[in-house]
Amino acid sequence: MKRDLFLLIFVISFKVILADYFPVPAYEITPNYYACYRTEEAIIIDGRMDEKAWQLAEWTDPFVDIEGDLKPKPFYNTQVKMLYDDEFFYFYAYLEDKDLWATLTKRDAVIFHDNDFEIFIDPDGDTHDYYELELNAFNTVWDLLVLKPYRDRAQVAVNAWDIQGLQTAVHLDGTINDNSDEDVGWGVEIAIPWVVLAECAHRDSPPKNEDIWRVNFSRVHYDLDKKGDSYEKRRDIETGKLLPEYNWVWSAQGLIAMHYPEQWGYVQFFDKGVADVLEQKPYQLSQTEIDKVLLRQIYYAQKQYYMNHKKYAKSLKELKFSYAYKKEDYLIEIYTSPHCYEVVLLNKKTGQRLFIFEDGRLLENIDF
Repeated sequence: MKRDLFLLIFVISFKVILADYFPVPAYEITPNYYACYRTEEAIIIDGRMDEKAWQLAEWTDPFVDIEGDLKPKPFYNTQVKMLYDDEFFYFYAYLEDKDLWATLTKRDAVIFHDNDFEIFIDPDGDTHDYYELELNAFNTVWDLLVLKPYRDRAQVAVNAWDIQGLQTAVHLDGTINDNSDEDVGWGVEIAIPWVVLAECAHRDSPPKNEDIWRVNFSRVHYDLDKKGDSYEKRRDIETGKLLPEYNWVWSAQGLIAMHYPEQWGYVQFFDKGVADVLEQKPYQLSQTEIDKVLLRQIYYAQKQYYMNHKKYAKSLKELKFSYAYKKEDYLIEIYTSPHCYEVVLLNKKTGQRLFIFEDGRLLENIDF
């Protein structure tokens, strides 16, 4: 009940924010990329990366502020490694922190009220039916299935959904809730079964060689003050209100909102042992992904248009759409009804067709 109330308050607050404008990323961001390789070595989930496969796996780029270059870089380093095999998608994260702190011990509590580590996975990249997993330094878990981003529908999160067979472990380099010393950080190790991710993946799970899934990671961090032997969240000296948390992520969102899956990073899977990798080839964004960005801009514009006019625009001209792209390379058509729309984008050079709808779902080459 408390979780449902929290989500309802969140949605109402989000709608209030949207009363005048629809939030969009402040600038165009190319999401980060990671090559995830197969491990032939058994991974023991104990919060440490003792296995040779972990030693060989590359780190992601260090986390940045959720708004990207608009905000300063985080003062603590956070990085992640990924591996996979036939059964699991593996993650190892290390979070630097001089003051280890956590309070929540009940599964499915709202973990980001503590300092936490979060994983977001959208297997097919349509921005719907994606997975969220959060845990704190007590190894307390909150897992949920999100049917649609909160911007697109009121009732979207399935809190009763659990990752059956999930394995998680935390290793502390320091002493938790003890302000008498200076800590180093905490390691997080996670194994998510492919059979669970297959539930709403709408594609192969485990992935085929060179498949790409959309993934992002977030770290929520609060400033703390000493209280007794432990800590409490820092408050503003003048107002007495709690200071806002820091939101640090692997792939920048461009705004303070994790639930914009189109901004998440690209993870590409290679059916090759991590020990066999000699050199990682640079990743180039495909033309399809570039076209998806164009289509998403139309979706943003339609969101704003509906707020202003209580209906959807029937053409790009009516939408007054402005975006840098070669108009001669595309055929873009908008079909509307009083409460919904469909945009069809055809790339004349590649022959690829993309579709986006009023609820934000983006699909490739579908037949009706």
